[in-house]
Amino acid sequence: MALNARLDHRNPLVFDTHELGRRPGALQRLTRTIDAPKDFGLQGVIGVPEGTPVELELRLESVMEGVLVTGTARAQAEGECVRCLEPLELELEADFQEMFSYPDADDRGRVKAEPADDAEEDEDRLPLEDGLFDLEPVLRDAVVLALPMQPVCQDDCPGLCAECGARLADDPGHHHDAVDIRWAALQGLAETMTDGEKDEMSGADAGVDEKQEK
Repeated sequence: MALNARLDHRNPLVFDTHELGRRPGALQRLTRTIDAPKDFGLQGVIGVPEGTPVELELRLESVMEGVLVTGTARAQAEGECVRCLEPLELELEADFQEMFSYPDADDRGRVKAEPADDAEEDEDRLPLEDGLFDLEPVLRDAVVLALPMQPVCQDDCPGLCAECGARLADDPGHHHDAVDIRWAALQGLAETMTDGEKDEMSGADAGVDEKQEK
């Protein structure tokens, strides 16, 4: 989202801090259920499907430099086992904490006489806009960190057979007879020789039959 974009209080992930009144020590607890936004997780691996309910529990605390937001998000994630490629589901719980700063306050909570010239410092700070803050970037980062990078359907999932792709969990006794490649080559040669002998024998038999006819 662009820094100059105006926050919309109707957005379910935008929260109002006016009730805290910039009184250090003031607390506010909130619960809210929102629909998961698009691309909420690890793309192509695992994530919370768009529209899935996400339960939020938030604690808003007013401090000198802004509002400290601490919270937990709970939702059901869906993905694919990296071993056997079967669909999987898991209960996600992501904790997060972030400071949203007053735009006119420095790191010590003092009102700044002039705008800061340090662009990098401003980029690192998440500002409050007219007492509002957008939780989506913080929530998205927390969800990504809470999701497994290599999800599995079960810890001991044996995966797929490397030779035929069969799911080993469905057939624990699944195996293929191992053939030494050297013996396989000799067996192929023997079969070729056998076929040649058969052809010679067939030709010889045909010659005998012709002589008998004469």
